[in-house]
Amino acid sequence: MQSEFSRQIAPYVEAELAKAKRAGSAGDAQQEFAHLERAHVIGQESTYWHVKVHVLMLGWAFRSRSAREVFGQGFRILGAATKTAFGLVPQGNTGGTNVSPFKKMPIEPELATLIRKAKAGV
Repeated sequence: MQSEFSRQIAPYVEAELAKAKRAGSAGDAQQEFAHLERAHVIGQESTYWHVKVHVLMLGWAFRSRSAREVFGQGFRILGAATKTAFGLVPQGNTGGTNVSPFKKMPIEPELATLIRKAKAGV
């Protein structure tokens, strides 16, 4: 069962995931991952979206042949699945192995607006 936040944030996360898919289809792995990072920031307070984005990042890591990212995403999937429901997420964290999985980061104003809208049920 998805939370109300998960339902409200879904269109914003799905929009970033669609952009990631288009970038990947165009062969732009860097842009693909950038959109996955944005989807991560937007959806990380939802267990469903948090885990889903990390699974997609894991797929990206395999396609990119990045062992570091593969192992890092495995660790992050476990954390997302077990910690998100308790609010134990470092807000703004972009989700890749280039940053600590525990580091809070500033949220881009555009993304913060989307998160606020979803929380308000707008």
